[in-house]
Amino acid sequence: MRIITLTTDFGDKDGYAGVMKGVILGIDPRAVIVDITHQIDPQDLVQAAFSIRSSFRYFPSGTVHVVVVDPGVGTGRAVVAFELAGHIFLGPDNGVFGLVRSEEEMRWLVAVDNPDLFHHPVSDTFHGRDIFAPVAAHIQNGVSPDQLGLPMNPADMVALDYSPPRVLNKKEITGQIIDVDRFGNLISDIDADLIGSLPRVQSNRSVIVRLGNHRIDGLATTYQNSRPGSFVAYIGSRGFLEIALNQGNAAAHIGIGKGSVVHVSIENP
Repeated sequence: MRIITLTTDFGDKDGYAGVMKGVILGIDPRAVIVDITHQIDPQDLVQAAFSIRSSFRYFPSGTVHVVVVDPGVGTGRAVVAFELAGHIFLGPDNGVFGLVRSEEEMRWLVAVDNPDLFHHPVSDTFHGRDIFAPVAAHIQNGVSPDQLGLPMNPADMVALDYSPPRVLNKKEITGQIIDVDRFGNLISDIDADLIGSLPRVQSNRSVIVRLGNHRIDGLATTYQNSRPGSFVAYIGSRGFLEIALNQGNAAAHIGIGKGSVVHVSIENP
């Protein structure tokens, strides 16, 4: 299959995502287009970076992943394409691939600048339609990396403006909420491996999570490990610590959202 995924902050009210699909299909009618999400919060590069890193490995090798969260559209920022772990990524060089890049070494990286592959005229405000969509289709049609543009040094890519979780005094992790899903669950950037690296972790019951004025004792395996209306902390399907309100909306109840600090510590009996 010739799969192209789309991750954008376009939402579903306007026709931007649909127009991108039309351009792709006009070049490659056999393309299979999959929406990872169009609900990235406007211009939120960190949220987009976590979304694509958490998603791409569930697709077959050879998939082209297009990410269009692009505050700098129309400026001098570069367009990049690269292959990593058997997948091809295409998007603006603005840090949105900062987390994917940490997964494995790139096989190749180019700055995309071949106007023959673009849709013309190229709008200054809609590179999703005029650059990313047609280039993705051409890649699936067999265009080689050297036809896309000149090679780039990975060290020259723009870094993601993001501070990862910190381990304090080898006994406490400080991270942040990086996403809130449609159920109001608060998704942090603290992964299970980092929690497991803390000394004295004997069981899930020894993990203490603090968020704002709330303290949650222990990690649960399901929402039903807590009473209705109470908070529960658990490792979600993405592999990161999440906080939910059983049968409720944790974000609305606490009044806490993205960027809020999360603390994880260990208290053994």
